[in-house]
Amino acid sequence: MTIRIAINGFGRIGRTILRQILSLKHNGDITVVCINDIASIETLAYLFKYDSAFGPLSDSVSTDGSNLVVNTKKIPFFNSAEFTALDLSDVDVVLECTGNVRSRKVAEQGLAAGARAVVISGPSDHADVTAVIGANEGAIQDAKIVSNSSCTTNAIAPLLNYIDKCLGVERAHITTIHCYTNSQPLVDAPRCDAARSRAAAESIVPTTTSAAKELQKILPDVGSRTSISSVRVPSLSVSAIDATLQLVNSVGMSSTDILKASAENLPVIGQVVDPCVSRDLRARPESLILALPETVIVGDTQIRLFGWYDNEWGFSARMIEMSRLLAARP
Repeated sequence: MTIRIAINGFGRIGRTILRQILSLKHNGDITVVCINDIASIETLAYLFKYDSAFGPLSDSVSTDGSNLVVNTKKIPFFNSAEFTALDLSDVDVVLECTGNVRSRKVAEQGLAAGARAVVISGPSDHADVTAVIGANEGAIQDAKIVSNSSCTTNAIAPLLNYIDKCLGVERAHITTIHCYTNSQPLVDAPRCDAARSRAAAESIVPTTTSAAKELQKILPDVGSRTSISSVRVPSLSVSAIDATLQLVNSVGMSSTDILKASAENLPVIGQVVDPCVSRDLRARPESLILALPETVIVGDTQIRLFGWYDNEWGFSARMIEMSRLLAARP
């Protein structure tokens, strides 16, 4: 079965998705029917070829009129602000990667253009359902518009759900240590809150995270017992979570055994046993990579764990997997 997708918005996530689809053999079942973005095709071709986080693409990248050409493969490129003007009747899934879904009408644009489903690359109150693979993907059922939630929620929810089922989570506090993003200024400039108005590459910035609200949607029970905070750090890519969980039941085994079991049972969770730093985890496809040497059990029922996640590469991998789930429905 070939899955036909369209990418609307060729920014950080849109370009990372295409890199994965073109470069990884296991994505050979996916065809990119078209890309749409309001920026110039020449600029976006350059940014696709040369990436500050992932390095230059080994394939040749050029433009041919209104096509993005990778090696000899031509991908039609549209420059339309009105997505509904396109004919997407042969598209299984639209990957909505503009980061600009401000209303239900915008969320529905891919459907209005003829596609059978839409996956939004971020939190959205305008989706039919919010789903995270490894936590609640069964909730998609017959939904036409699915929010893939946030990179941080994808990192937290599968592991928290697993540990809650195995040992019970009485309460938890999680801090995401997040690399800076385009929502922050490079020099001091007004933003949504005072701290986030400061220069992103110069300071550690305490701020909020959408993952707190998102976890309540995905895992309302354990989410109600979990608090989540965030600090933005001056790093280009790869983020981390630092979590302290108070458990209902005694751990009863070594901390590494618990986390190894979660990685074995959940394909979206990986693990490292070496003392790694953030850049070592760049372009890892898992939603979370547990750092086993950083795990500590305090007493019988408290566990501290630490995990890495490439907030762009891992999240993009989940977007692709979500497309497969939606396209496979009858």
